[in-house]
Amino acid sequence: MFKAVRISILLFILLFVGLSAFLTQARSTDWNNSLWVKIYPINADGSAEASKYIAELATSDFEGIETFLERETERYSKNVSRPARIELGNEITEQPPELDKQPNMMSVMLWSMKMRWWTGSVTDAQDRIDPDVRIFVRYHNPGKTLVLENSVGLQKGMVGIVNGYASRQHRDTNNVIIAHEFLHTLGATDKYSAVDGQPIGPDGLGEPDRLPLYPQRYAEIMGGRIALSEDDAVIPKSLKYAVIGALTASEINLSE
Repeated sequence: MFKAVRISILLFILLFVGLSAFLTQARSTDWNNSLWVKIYPINADGSAEASKYIAELATSDFEGIETFLERETERYSKNVSRPARIELGNEITEQPPELDKQPNMMSVMLWSMKMRWWTGSVTDAQDRIDPDVRIFVRYHNPGKTLVLENSVGLQKGMVGIVNGYASRQHRDTNNVIIAHEFLHTLGATDKYSAVDGQPIGPDGLGEPDRLPLYPQRYAEIMGGRIALSEDDAVIPKSLKYAVIGALTASEINLSE
């Protein structure tokens, strides 16, 4: 009898958590109200440069993301004056869980659970009310020659990890990556090749009907880059040169 009651309680908890997550994700793409997005900076390499940059950060540094989302939702006839309301959180001093170098299905599932637990544990002290989406930006010293780790956005838990450079020069390109990962949390999928990062046409191109097709003038945000030719592409300098394409708009419920 006790075992049956315990199992019933666990099933109820799982059902409640699953239903809560479903409703949160559904509300996040109904585009009736602003989404509260909170950005938490992290000093990724412990450098003095990253520390100084984080100390000088302001919410205004992320205005380009709000402007981009307002412009693109309006283009798809969604009447939300401010689709996302971005807030800057306090610096996080712990690093997020690392994904295996050669991940498989089980390791990814385990990492996802660790990630969601870590997210709550490091933000509880500053978040009396949970934001809709949490984005952690790991800032690196721009003076060091290194290839940044891939950024990631999780729809389950609505959390993103972004790797960027601690420099005003890189602020706008950091915002491009933040916007990309934010849309992942809403259900948007990547539209570039995992092999070479080249946008995959037509859905990964900012102007799939352009004639001639190349060079493109804009990046499709989930394609990630402006395609200059079939085998050459560059990251846009800012979100002024990015758009939300038709397939991405469908995935996040912007278009019917």
